[in-house]
Amino acid sequence: MTQTYEEMDAVAMLKADHRKVEEIFASFEKARGKDRKKALAEQACLELKVHTILEEEVFYPACRGQIEEDLLNEAYVEHDAAKVLINDIEAGGPDEAFYDAKVKVLSEMIEHHVKEEEMRSEGMFSQARAAGLDMDALADRMRARKTSAMAQLKGHPEILAETHVFHGEDNAFAMADEPMTRDGDEPAAAAAAVEMREAR
Repeated sequence: MTQTYEEMDAVAMLKADHRKVEEIFASFEKARGKDRKKALAEQACLELKVHTILEEEVFYPACRGQIEEDLLNEAYVEHDAAKVLINDIEAGGPDEAFYDAKVKVLSEMIEHHVKEEEMRSEGMFSQARAAGLDMDALADRMRARKTSAMAQLKGHPEILAETHVFHGEDNAFAMADEPMTRDGDEPAAAAAAVEMREAR
């Protein structure tokens, strides 16, 4: 029997998100109308922005010090490279030059990233399971964070995906070794996004 999203542990949730995004990219490849392409591209970007929040605020910090460090650091850099494209795609549209190419390259970047996370023995997810992380507790935090992230970002493509590891950025975010929280257990990045939006 197939598990519902509410029953999944952290790794199963992340894999389910991966499959959903793969389906959206496959639909984009087949789409012909500009409106349909734009809707699919925006859906993929939203799903990826939320997914990176879950991984960077909850899953990756729990993995820090428990799995291969190079693998984790590369994942943050891959996320940030994808976020640059996500922000560019969301700011543009199907009438612009290179729009389809950007979506295609983003899908290829995500495909590579997913492969590294899901590899059977040496992948991030396998290493995290072998390290004995509490996947059910992480899943509970991720479900709660997904709800708040979707509420913040859905219908707001102007809220940029925030990078953390490029030149001149504060890398402390990407070096965290436990899931991020603030007062009232509100994730720090979520609070920062709200403050940034309210400041506009």
